[in-house]
Order: sequence, then C-alpha cells, then structure tokens
Amino acid sequence: MNIIIALLVFSFIVLIHELGHFLLAKRAGIKVEEFSIGMGPRIFTVKGKETNYSIKLLPLGGSCMMLGEDEDEEKTEGSFNSKGVLDRFLVIFAGPFFNFILAFVISVLIITNVGIDRPYVAEAISGYPASEAGIEAGDEILQLDNKNITIYREIPLYVYMHPGKTIEVKVRRGEGQEAQILNFSLVPKYSTERGNYLIGIRPENRVMLKNPLSVIAYSLNEVRYNISMTVEGLAHMVRGKLKADQISGPVAIVKAIGDTVEESKPDGFRIVLLNLGAFMALLSANLGVMNLLPIPALDGGRILFILIEAVLRKPLNRKAEGYIHFAGFASLMVLMVFILFNDIRHLIFK
Repeated sequence: MNIIIALLVFSFIVLIHELGHFLLAKRAGIKVEEFSIGMGPRIFTVKGKETNYSIKLLPLGGSCMMLGEDEDEEKTEGSFNSKGVLDRFLVIFAGPFFNFILAFVISVLIITNVGIDRPYVAEAISGYPASEAGIEAGDEILQLDNKNITIYREIPLYVYMHPGKTIEVKVRRGEGQEAQILNFSLVPKYSTERGNYLIGIRPENRVMLKNPLSVIAYSLNEVRYNISMTVEGLAHMVRGKLKADQISGPVAIVKAIGDTVEESKPDGFRIVLLNLGAFMALLSANLGVMNLLPIPALDGGRILFILIEAVLRKPLNRKAEGYIHFAGFASLMVLMVFILFNDIRHLIFK
C-alpha cells in the first residue's frame, strides 16, 4: 500500500510539471504530440484531437512531446522551433515553475492547518553550545553567519551543512522597545546518540496565523526553504562533501514516503496527510530545482540553448542541439542506473 501511495505522490508531482509545459505550449500554439506519465512502453493511451495522452509502464518521469522540439522545423506550423525565443522560454520554464507553484499551494494548506515553526528558542539545553554561549529560552534566532533565519527548520539544516564549524548567531531578546540584539559564537557539538552535530536548542510550539497575507508570506518562505535544501545538497555534492553512496533516487524516495506514512499513522489520518503534504512540497521544489540545472536534456539545458540563441540573435544548429540533448539524456540514464543500484544496495544491506 505504501508503495502505491509513493508512486501516486511521485506521479502527481511529475504530472504537474508536465502540465506546465503542456498548458504553455497550447497557449503558444505549439502542437503537443504526446502527453505522458511514466517511461517505457505505453500501457494505456487516449487519442485526443491532436495529442495522445498516455500512461507508461515505469512510473518514473513523464514527458510533453512537442512537434519538432529537437528538429530543424522553423517553417512547420505549430512546431516548437517555429515560435519565438520568449514563447519557447516560457514553455520550458513552465515545468519547474509549476512545481514551485505546487509546493506553494501545499505549504498554504499545511500552514493553514498547523501553523508555522518560528525560529524561537523554547529551551537551551544544558551542556550544549547554545546554553554555554548564553542563548536563553524566548530568544528569537535572527541570523546564522549573516544568513537570515525565518523558520526554525533552517537552523538544524544550517548546522548540518556546517558540521563542527564556529557559527556566529544573532538573536533578538525581549519585545518592543526593550528588545536587545545580541551576538554569540558557538561550535556545534557532535551527538553520538543522534549521529550529527547539534547546538542544543528546542523550538517553541507551532503558532497559528490568522492573517491571510501572513500565511502567503510564510508559505513563500516554505518554498524558499525547500529550494535552499536542494541547492545546499547540490553544493555539498559539488564540493565533494557528499559521498557517492549517500546519493538517493526513486527507490529511496518511495521508502521515505512509506516511512512517513507509517510513522504518522498513530497520530491519525489528518497528520498522515499533512506529513505527506510536507514531503510532497519538498519533492516538488526539488524537482523544480533539478530540472533548472543547465544540463542537456533537462529543462535548464534547453533554457540555456534558448538564451544563447537570444544573445546571438540567430537560430542554433537544431541537429547539433538535438545530438547534445540526446547525449545528455543518455548520461542521465547511466546516472539513474547508478542511483537505482545505490538505492537497492542500501535497501538490501541496511
């Protein structure tokens, strides 16, 4: 059952991504030859007026196949390359953008139901760096090393990404005219029990918001946080701080979704939905960011070629571009096989 739920979640996120491409393509007058969810052989197809709608065997990924996308068809009416730079840019960018919209909508629903986690300290735990530095209950964490903090979860994420390093902490103590801005230096302490570095603070309970504008503002912060998690993870990988066997893929995601459902069941169906929603928002933002990477075959790679064309003010060699995207796709498939191998190995031996 958990596997089915995970596949439905993943498929829905991909559906929203491809829907972004589809709607903007239709708006621009581009013929969409096939709109599909999944990869591999087709198991179900409905023929529309000009578009085939398909479900494919492997529930990973999806596609919005437009006429002449990788071919030299500037003169063919309704083809992707017959449209101007702006139209093509908007069609490609719409996929990741719709993922960010989905993450935002989910965040609005979650915050409306359970409130927000403000970066306030409920307790500075004795024997840990925060308490020893002088941070107290009631303090609001404003910055970590000049990085603005707006939600509590940014604090453990920042500590995790900077293990054992000195962190400059700016806090606000008190309210109104009596408020003080204080600065502390601390070095996170490694916890053998938790297996990571901690500064030793506990957050306050979540706070409900009554102002709709505040809900929107904090929902945008949630999307920003989810995007920053992905970007920080990518930066760690580029810097070599993330080992190859730590990279997870679809199998690990399915397992994580299943674990989320199982851990939430004792708290009731509502909590299952909220936690699943939070995971979906993170995955959707993650998919949006990953697709914007300037790698051939990804949306970001296609956007890069469109921007180069805009700068040069002349079309690029479509066949050469198609070959480059094909090579990028092949490389991504090799990477996917490696990640799947990692996932399965972890599943069997851990």
